[in-house]
Amino acid sequence: MERDDPAYEGQREYTPLFLKIYDPLILGVFTPLVWRCPTTRLVEGYRRHLGRRHLDVGPGTGYFLERAGMRDGSPVTLLDPNRHVLEHASRRLHRLDVTTIEADVCKPLPVSGPFDSAALNGVLHCLPGPLPRKAAAVVNVGAVLSPTGVLFGASILGSSGRHTRLSRSILKANNRRGTFDNLGDTANGLGEILEGSFERVELETVGSMAIFAATKPRGVPRAGPGAVDRVCFLDAGTIIEQGPPGRILSEPQEPRTRQFLQRIIEAGRL
Repeated sequence: MERDDPAYEGQREYTPLFLKIYDPLILGVFTPLVWRCPTTRLVEGYRRHLGRRHLDVGPGTGYFLERAGMRDGSPVTLLDPNRHVLEHASRRLHRLDVTTIEADVCKPLPVSGPFDSAALNGVLHCLPGPLPRKAAAVVNVGAVLSPTGVLFGASILGSSGRHTRLSRSILKANNRRGTFDNLGDTANGLGEILEGSFERVELETVGSMAIFAATKPRGVPRAGPGAVDRVCFLDAGTIIEQGPPGRILSEPQEPRTRQFLQRIIEAGRL
């Protein structure tokens, strides 16, 4: 990922050295003690929702997939903009049939799917804000899920979350450094961007985190006979912008297109 990409800061610290200490530091200390969410609760989410063909966005060290109960040789696709993450997690998950893809979830995904499940676990609070901008990640993942697929995961909430004095100070510090971009992330806002792409959303807060599962992806165009492969945005009968659905939804080029999609997202209709 290029250094000038808006999403660069959120993944910059995932160096080979940091990945070696990630499990004991982040999952052993920060998650249960600072954010007050037992790591076992996140493992339960994987065990409950994992499908036969799974897409893991931001797999970290591979900790959760290793504990998800997958059979040897099970297919799993790991997607992350950081090659160190992909290399570390794929080594750990060597007993599985791993495919790695170096890509940014905020842009149309270079995968065809359909996947039975996908995880955004500990990812959304690192993506460039505000929340309506992060909706592109949800849209892009939903587009590669099967009609019965599920998107699940967890995210640290912003200033409105149930924080202790310690967690609030660490939240602010991570936002100043650029590791997080989530001060404005709320449980209601997260629910709204999920409901924009899924018909059914379950969301609960545990400590300072929101745990979610979303099913029944809304009518996102997919490849196949009769599928839409190009959309046009018109204003007063004039084509303002046109292109593939994924690109138009996540990276509109024209200001009027962006304004229109922003209003749709804020209204909870996309």
